[in-house]
Amino acid sequence: MFSSVHSLALHGLEVREVSVEADIAEGGLPVFEMVGFLGSEIKESKDRIRTALRNCGFYLPPKRITVNLSPADMRKTGSHFDLPVAVSLLRSMGIITESTDDTVFAGELSLSGKISKVTGILPMAIKAHELNYKRFIVPKENAAEGGAVDGIEVIGVSDIDEVIRFLNKDIVIDPRRIDVEELINTKKLYSADFSEIKGQKAARRAIEVAASGMHNILLTGPPGGGKSMMAKCIPSILPDLTKDECMEITGIHSIAGILGSEGLVTKRPFISPHHTVSRQALSGGGGIPKPGDVSLAHRGVLFLDEFPEFARSTIEILRQPMEDREIHISRASGNYTFPANFLLAAAMNPCKCGYYPDKKCTCSETSIKKYLSGISGPILDRIDIVCNVEGLSFEDLNSDETSGEDSATIRGRVTDTFEIQKKRFKDMRINFNSEMSTKDIRVFCELGEKEEELFKESFEILNLSARGYHRILRCARTIADMDHSDRISCVHLSEAIGYRSAYRGLWNV
Repeated sequence: MFSSVHSLALHGLEVREVSVEADIAEGGLPVFEMVGFLGSEIKESKDRIRTALRNCGFYLPPKRITVNLSPADMRKTGSHFDLPVAVSLLRSMGIITESTDDTVFAGELSLSGKISKVTGILPMAIKAHELNYKRFIVPKENAAEGGAVDGIEVIGVSDIDEVIRFLNKDIVIDPRRIDVEELINTKKLYSADFSEIKGQKAARRAIEVAASGMHNILLTGPPGGGKSMMAKCIPSILPDLTKDECMEITGIHSIAGILGSEGLVTKRPFISPHHTVSRQALSGGGGIPKPGDVSLAHRGVLFLDEFPEFARSTIEILRQPMEDREIHISRASGNYTFPANFLLAAAMNPCKCGYYPDKKCTCSETSIKKYLSGISGPILDRIDIVCNVEGLSFEDLNSDETSGEDSATIRGRVTDTFEIQKKRFKDMRINFNSEMSTKDIRVFCELGEKEEELFKESFEILNLSARGYHRILRCARTIADMDHSDRISCVHLSEAIGYRSAYRGLWNV
């Protein structure tokens, strides 16, 4: 007897429809075959499925059993095909009698018949809704994730017996519903707050500018000055996610298999890989590539501490995503594109000992140059803001007067600046000043005569590249927005130029 049920396959961030067909035929030797260009985890699932069904009291007949995952020209991977294969077999055996034409299935089976959590449920639920399916049956642990999608009933199940009884209408399971906006608006706890930072007025200002326009920032200075702690505070001053951003980020984290038990990502990501991270882990990789750290930081912060300690070849991977805000990966199995629209925050010491140009520095000029050479000119050219973080005195650390504003106060101002940019770009496919193209810059970053004269002089002194020229204008536009100014003034431009030129003294050792 032939039967067919519906499932979905992941191809990077893309989701494709798959038909799971089962045929139990009379005659011939008893055999259980699975075909359809399958990955190893699917090929070995037949023993897992057979055992799970037997332990639930259902025995596959000693006949010729063939399971096909169609289309056959698309490679399928993942353990989530266990459940649709099992349901297709149970329909062929006549154990499930009701129609499943409007239902999609995904889930992994344990040998006991329990249905275990899988990855990628949120993008699958979105695709199922687009394909006009009415129900999506998933593991109970994934129900919260799938329940964020409107317009489709997401049914969480715990074992094979529950699936059978539900499909045969012997029991009723209420669909899982999640109010995404309510979750986003709940109060969030952050690991660090700006109220804990002593002094560092200039660095705090630089970070606020970076957060307001999603500009890349590099913090330099001696060890113990608070660079890492201030970077960890950045998520606490970024505005809440929108619903679309929440769904986008959650989908990426779900496919990567790092989604928490809460089911949704409701805070902007803060990804901080160790400096020994591999190129594949940063960019994304594998035979069937999964999102790397640059994609996991999408719509949030990618923090690289001890920046020069990263392998130079690893840092160079950031060139394309910092410019294009997405990363392209090519494999024999196909081409994959992952989003990578992040704010890069990097921190570093100015030399190996960490104290250059202070008299405490014990490094030679050659040693300093070698240390700094780990960061190439093209990478520096893509960083909008470079800020020196000074060491703190005993008085700074011991006085309550040196404590600044808390993150909530700063977040209010950053949110206002976000809203200004949102209105400016409401009919465009960008959200922040840092995303403006050269054409957009000509429209939104017009300079007066005095500003042009100042910029021309600075351009020649700093020997700026075309990229540096445009990045200064984007940053100046953000600073003007923070002042609620329609035009970029000399004050705004001077601050942006200062951030851009801060590293020159260090790299020209």
